[in-house]
Amino acid sequence: MIISYLVPMVLVVMLIAASIRILPEYKRGVVFFLGRYQKVKGPGLVIVIPAIQKMEVVDLRVITMDVPEQDVISRDNVTVKVNAVLYFRVVDPEKAIIQVENFTQATSQLAQTTLRSVLGKHDLDEMLSERDKLNDDIQEIIDTQTEAWGIKVANVEIKHVDLDESMIRAIARQAEAERERRAKVIHAEGELQASKKLVEAANVMQENSTALQLRYLQTMSDMSNKNASTIVFPLPMDIMEAFKDMKAKHTAATPGKTQDDV
Repeated sequence: MIISYLVPMVLVVMLIAASIRILPEYKRGVVFFLGRYQKVKGPGLVIVIPAIQKMEVVDLRVITMDVPEQDVISRDNVTVKVNAVLYFRVVDPEKAIIQVENFTQATSQLAQTTLRSVLGKHDLDEMLSERDKLNDDIQEIIDTQTEAWGIKVANVEIKHVDLDESMIRAIARQAEAERERRAKVIHAEGELQASKKLVEAANVMQENSTALQLRYLQTMSDMSNKNASTIVFPLPMDIMEAFKDMKAKHTAATPGKTQDDV
């Protein structure tokens, strides 16, 4: 008699134990009743009747996925190897289980094809200098496609753009030529500004002869501060004016001779 009661009790206890599921806060369970979708349960204690109900557990945390290295041909026909990282999470467990067989694999394949197609529309310079814009474009395209699967793509980051050695040397030569061009332009701009300032200074000195005399004395002072063997004899400008006057008087007093003959 005891055994006849004990066996059903054990079966009931085993059935209850098999029916009890505990889901943490970051997981949800998609429950099917006789193969048909019933509801999403969790978190906490969940009762699932064996052989009648089936539950698929979905993690709602952000998933970090490495996009494998892809061979990309840019718009200017340069072959590069690019890899990226994808951040996404499930926002609708029902769609993630019903609409797609394996949402992780499907998202990975979609990220690879989108990475190749988007980068193939841009030049190499844009890949290297406009990564933020490219990240946003890739994220927007993937997010639009995965919305039907109940998946939200939070971010896409391009990690590496690898070039072969010949292309690296070509880019280095291009950068060096660009630096030389900028150096020449800056030097030419400096010469132009200096010439303008010299013209302004000459105009000021032309208006006042004393300014030219002061500049002459300042130049002599600068020369005396240097360790040089040059000997400079200062000559007042008034003496030169006196010589010019004497020459003019002599030319005027001698008839039949031009200034060049003198």
